[in-house]
Amino acid sequence: MNLLKFSIFITINYTAMPVNKNAYIRYNILDKCFRNIGKMYFIDDLVEAVNEQLKEIDPNLSVSKRQILEDIKFMESSEGFGAEIRRVRYGKQVYYRYENSKFSINNKPLTQEEINSIISAIEVLGKFDGLPQFDWVYEVEALLKNKLGIVNTQQPIVAFDFNRDLQGLSHFKVLYDSIVNKCVLWVRYKSFKDEIPYEFNFHPYHLKEYNNRWFVLGYNESNEKPYWNLALDRIEKIETTNISYIETSIDWNEYFYDVIGVTRPEGEEPVEVVLSFNLQRAPYVISKPLHPSQKHNYKNDRLEVRIKVIINNELMSTILSFCPDVRVIQPESLKVKFMEIISSYLNE
Repeated sequence: MNLLKFSIFITINYTAMPVNKNAYIRYNILDKCFRNIGKMYFIDDLVEAVNEQLKEIDPNLSVSKRQILEDIKFMESSEGFGAEIRRVRYGKQVYYRYENSKFSINNKPLTQEEINSIISAIEVLGKFDGLPQFDWVYEVEALLKNKLGIVNTQQPIVAFDFNRDLQGLSHFKVLYDSIVNKCVLWVRYKSFKDEIPYEFNFHPYHLKEYNNRWFVLGYNESNEKPYWNLALDRIEKIETTNISYIETSIDWNEYFYDVIGVTRPEGEEPVEVVLSFNLQRAPYVISKPLHPSQKHNYKNDRLEVRIKVIINNELMSTILSFCPDVRVIQPESLKVKFMEIISSYLNE
């Protein structure tokens, strides 16, 4: 079970209180001790029981008597589990036990606030619909709704910009698993430019979404390119192979930092791009920057924006989407490209 699935099941069995993972573990251990009517647990016994199980997780973990007393106080509080814990005197000592031996923190009903939080989480999980790698979300969503008795009674609150009919999503699971398990793939691919598809062995490294399309980057054996870019909707067929996988040391966050989109032209370096927007478009560009490097200021009743990026097709498309509210100031090479694009439209 992966980390996300585990987190969801923890949400079902524990209340959504602001405590850390180790605290939940301690509460669960204490819960077992308090329910055990066959043994008397004095404070030192509780400390020992908790420390024994914590050390199985991490030898460096341990708790003090003071921490256990604070845990007991929290478990009894209304902010915690509202547990009724008896202090039973035995000689000069006191042992701890639930007032009701059938009580358990795992059986405590969730509050309405906690249920509302889980309902919101279910709505977010449902947005994974369409990605084969996340088919398990349907099972978790059904389990949560059944466990909590939730029935949809309102319109969705959150909507994501996701194309459920996008071609190529059927390849997502194979690509994802191949990256995780380091498997080489045989691919039949047909780009928009080619009349016939071509085939090659591909070592997948990284999946990336841009503009509602999914792309995979990896090593193409046919041309020995370590960052070959494939659009999932242009893959016609894909199969796993027994070829030895060539790993990569590429930091993909760093690789994509200097570009908008998924294309990084080989040999190109970042340049400063200066754009000028009219006042009507300025608030949109400020609230949604074109790139993390963006700097802007008002100049001559217009907004001047500076970004440092590699010029690629996605940058061109992004700037064109702002027409006619944008002007290209520099570099000169970018101005020339836009003049060529505009001229081609006018001459059609």
